[in-house]
Amino acid sequence: MIYRLLIILLFLFGCSPNKESTNKANQILKNEGVKLIVLGTTQDAGSPHIGCTKKCCEGLFENPPQDRKVVSLGLIDYRNKSKYLFEASPDIASQLKVLKSFALFNHKEMPDGIFLTHAHIGHYLGLAYLGKEAISAAEVPVYTMPKLDDFLRTNGPWSQLVNDQNIYLKSIKENDTIQLGEGLKVLALKVPHRDEYSETVGYKIFGPNKTVLFIPDIDKWAKWELDIVEEIKQVDLAFLDATFYDAAEIKGRDISLIPHPFVVESMDLFQDLSKVEKAKVYFIHFNHTNPLLKNGSKAQKKVTANGFNVAQYKQEFAL
Repeated sequence: MIYRLLIILLFLFGCSPNKESTNKANQILKNEGVKLIVLGTTQDAGSPHIGCTKKCCEGLFENPPQDRKVVSLGLIDYRNKSKYLFEASPDIASQLKVLKSFALFNHKEMPDGIFLTHAHIGHYLGLAYLGKEAISAAEVPVYTMPKLDDFLRTNGPWSQLVNDQNIYLKSIKENDTIQLGEGLKVLALKVPHRDEYSETVGYKIFGPNKTVLFIPDIDKWAKWELDIVEEIKQVDLAFLDATFYDAAEIKGRDISLIPHPFVVESMDLFQDLSKVEKAKVYFIHFNHTNPLLKNGSKAQKKVTANGFNVAQYKQEFAL
């Protein structure tokens, strides 16, 4: 608002703003309402993957790609000057800096809340960086389901974060709605997954104008009590588990132990959706072997040719 008035006043008094001030004003004007930022797209262990000797990681240890961060979303409410993180990944340090860079109004390093989906390494290990060995944060709200809440409270080093008040656990339940501000709320949806230490959820994010579905991890769509095709129809954007492109990636491994939906399976399941509905789908959470990580790959071209999208680091979506 300040920059809009400044531009108007400059023109009223016959002064032309310079390029720098105009660009800054335009940037401020663009960042209004609520925005979603893609902060990471890879599976828990990232890319390059520890110990990988395959072609998919060739040269990446020597020249690590800057856009391959572990799966995470950022949510910014410019109206209420607040920001939220979905998942506390091992890349949390750089992801929080990116989130802060988009939130021009806010110079706080820590978010106003962190939403966790489950207790697998790519989704909660970043909490450790909020402790005394790192930033020693002060009561960062962390939204968790009951089983995960109990796990964090009763197992070190996570219990130390709670006891030292680095984080403040806010237990939520399935189908709970968390109001974050006027016209902005989050809903937890339980999904089937390998629940060794916690249950697993996805989230629906309801913005002022658009709704987002975020399910980075699920076993198979058929195991879910909800119909994913119908769920896509009910939202504007859907960031969905795409850990593996097809079975060729997991030769020699028991798929029953890692039963994610293959991208090719998801595309078959979604094939009868309209062009508009397909365009809502953004595949995310890519294993290091997944060819969707490589820009221009045949797999990427097939996904886009079929009307779907591949989530990209630092993509922005107005909600």
